[in-house]
Amino acid sequence: MPTPALAAIAALPQADLKSIFTTDPDRLSKLVHQLGPIRFDWSKTHLTDDLVAGFLALADDQGFARRRDALFAGEAVNNTEGRAAEHPAERGEGHPDSVASAKALHNRMRALVDAIEAGALGDIRHILHIGIGGSALGPDLIVDALDGDGVRYDVAIVSNVDGTALERAIEGFDPHATLIAIASKTFTTSETMLNAASAINWMIEGGVEDPYGRVVALTAAPERAMEWGVDETRILPFAESVGGRYSLWSSIGFPAALALGWDAFESLLEGAAEMDRHFRLSDPAQNIPLIAAFADQYYTRVLGCQTRAVFAYDERLALLPSYLQQLEMESNGKAVKLDGSPVDGPTAPITWGGVGTDAQHAVFQLLHQGTIITPVEFIAAIEPGHALDPAHHRALLVNCFAQGAALMRGKDNAADPARAYPGNRPSTTILMDDVTPHALGALIAFYEHRTFANAVLMGINPFDQFGVELGKEIAKSIEADGATGFDPSTMALIEIALGAE
Repeated sequence: MPTPALAAIAALPQADLKSIFTTDPDRLSKLVHQLGPIRFDWSKTHLTDDLVAGFLALADDQGFARRRDALFAGEAVNNTEGRAAEHPAERGEGHPDSVASAKALHNRMRALVDAIEAGALGDIRHILHIGIGGSALGPDLIVDALDGDGVRYDVAIVSNVDGTALERAIEGFDPHATLIAIASKTFTTSETMLNAASAINWMIEGGVEDPYGRVVALTAAPERAMEWGVDETRILPFAESVGGRYSLWSSIGFPAALALGWDAFESLLEGAAEMDRHFRLSDPAQNIPLIAAFADQYYTRVLGCQTRAVFAYDERLALLPSYLQQLEMESNGKAVKLDGSPVDGPTAPITWGGVGTDAQHAVFQLLHQGTIITPVEFIAAIEPGHALDPAHHRALLVNCFAQGAALMRGKDNAADPARAYPGNRPSTTILMDDVTPHALGALIAFYEHRTFANAVLMGINPFDQFGVELGKEIAKSIEADGATGFDPSTMALIEIALGAE
């Protein structure tokens, strides 16, 4: 059964977006918030004064302030694994000892970046970053978003164990001028270690005399990296309390720091720290990530929306929807509460999305006229990421703003129902001044804290991910024992594709 606070929220009348600005002319002042270079606009959602008041009561019931303080104090907020979640400490916001440790490890990373730039490892022109999940998605997003600011190396990021991905990544790379970064928290991740071994073989076949001398390990298990063959001077550790999907701020961000320059990486951290301070210190009624979570909870838990769409109207943010898929669904795709009892309703919606006007010509038909209501999030930047005719960027922004207006307004057509638009469909707009390291850091930290705020409102733990383990266990069993002990379908597939044992 839902909590009394959530039941009270569900009993409130639903606003009509078509007339909501008429009935509430002060919506912009109440539901639009600016933090640094980013404007957050929830005015085209169904949030009302009464709903916000209801969610504030729910946040209080769920101990939002206490759990937020525990996060920044370095307490064991990941209760199932008995450890802290200290990614904010990587940005300077957390327990003083953890902040000091993170700073020391950042200094170690910067020293290696400086040494590589000075030629300590020879002529490096290419960076091959190997990881999976958060060890790849974060660096990939940062480098792809900011490479227009003067990336100094060719960067390829490989996560898929499919050898095709690695082959394509190293195509055109000179093994004698390539640096390999291996990112694995445990340094045992099977997909990552197989790709790493193949990358070493590629270097050997290319005539590199000391391939392990071109490897940098990014890990929370430095002893395993040394056993694998990486010299201690090229191991960049990070804290065990930093989870994989929250780790881009740690040494996992090494390829971005090297490719974009340390100043850019430091600015990324500073932008995230600005959002950290806002989230930690702001009153709940003005707290940007918490307000975002109120809208998320209303659509998922009250109206039963099963998906949330994110569209980046900026090619520089093309990888953001993929990044958010892991952050949100791996964090909050849970079935039990903190105490192990079943959740009292749906948790994380399915996050999906795309890029700019491409998506308009692919999936927006469903958003405007389909029977499934999907909250939409638009993300754009005022400044373009190119030097072409300004008409390009103007057309991009006009389309972005028009889609949000159309979803809300709709259009009647009694004579031809196929051309009618029901309207009353919600959207959020996040408008950045520009896609800079500082703004990108703040944006990503916003999504992290929004995810945490949603977890608090549902009473779940967003920092474990046991759901990914069973498939891995079964894969290892197949590797070890072949087609034995499985259902007939799985056994047949193994026999046909891999051969009978």
